[in-house]
Amino acid sequence: MERKSVKVKDVTLSYLDEGKGQPLVLLHGLCFTSSIWEKVIPRLSKEYRVIAPDLRGHGQSSVPAPPYSTTQMANDIIGLLDALEIKKAAVFGHSLGGYITLAIAEKYPQRLSALSLVHSLSEPDSEEKNQVRQNNINIIQEKGMATFIEGFYPVLFAPENLNKLTEEVNFAKELGLHTSPEGAIGSLYAIKERPDRTPVLQNMKVPLLLIAGENDVIVPMEKTFCVEGDNVTSVVIKNAGHTSMLEAPEELAKAITNFMKELKNLS
Repeated sequence: MERKSVKVKDVTLSYLDEGKGQPLVLLHGLCFTSSIWEKVIPRLSKEYRVIAPDLRGHGQSSVPAPPYSTTQMANDIIGLLDALEIKKAAVFGHSLGGYITLAIAEKYPQRLSALSLVHSLSEPDSEEKNQVRQNNINIIQEKGMATFIEGFYPVLFAPENLNKLTEEVNFAKELGLHTSPEGAIGSLYAIKERPDRTPVLQNMKVPLLLIAGENDVIVPMEKTFCVEGDNVTSVVIKNAGHTSMLEAPEELAKAITNFMKELKNLS
């Protein structure tokens, strides 16, 4: 896949841009890159224009000094869409990418044709979870990325997939190990400080797709499925944990394609 880059204010964003048609943006999670979508993009780009950036501090995008915020990272994505002259897009956010998608919905609702949370949620961290984020920041600062990733990557997968999907597990681990410490710390601050955006979801007018992994130990299904309504579609990916784009790419691509077809029927 051809990789491109564009300067957006204080960052240079690296991104994949595949296919033609209705724009569809895929935002990855913490300590991943746009490469996490590589099994999904070929399935989607047959019918849609798929844009998958490396978030600030990740992959081949630049690494500004921490901390970051989800609003700041949302500004990056809107800057990318501006550079590509895309007025509206359907944005699909995985985990941290979901928090950024919600920040886009809050600040730039007019830029969304649809929104999706993929193994993500709208509520803020509990005090206990906040402390875990701070502990992880401390681990990276004091012991480095390898120590952090060693504890991080095993919970990304459904327990039964850890030994079964060796190649995918190793791929996730490698992406984590190659993440800049400053980028990981900046993003952990963004996650830790994010506000409650449940009201944003509740007031959404555009179609909304909520995707949960059946065996996600990071974001349980009931956390993702936090709103209901005529504009809401909820999908459970069977035999998947927090990373269905690696664990069940066909099922994830099918869920996204079905949703986009419904979107086309509504327009």
